[in-house]
Amino acid sequence: MGLSSTFVSAVLVVALVAPLAPPCHGFSLKDLFVPVIKDQVSDLWRTGDIDLVGHSCTYNVKPDIQGFELYFIGSVTCPGWTTLRGESNTRSKSGVVNSAVKDFIQKALKAGLVTEEEAKPHLV
Repeated sequence: MGLSSTFVSAVLVVALVAPLAPPCHGFSLKDLFVPVIKDQVSDLWRTGDIDLVGHSCTYNVKPDIQGFELYFIGSVTCPGWTTLRGESNTRSKSGVVNSAVKDFIQKALKAGLVTEEEAKPHLV
């Protein structure tokens, strides 16, 4: 078996095996950053349930750009209890719901829907 037959054999092996190899994909920064950015951005919007003085309520949080700064707008409603709406506008992502709850409870106290004793834990 000479050099030319070895070369031909090698070419045949490569030609037969090449289609079985997975396609080559290039790497891009998009592949690295998009999942991270997507998780961070989607976490800016939140909706959930909260119990306030024995009533089932809902809170919503959404981001807002004011000037060149990120703020969070929060709201709390208790549809089965009252039409009052607690609202907040703060730079604090972690405190936006508490601020909206505090506003809601202050409005409920003013409307006579809760007593000072019931409101006290939420107003601290």
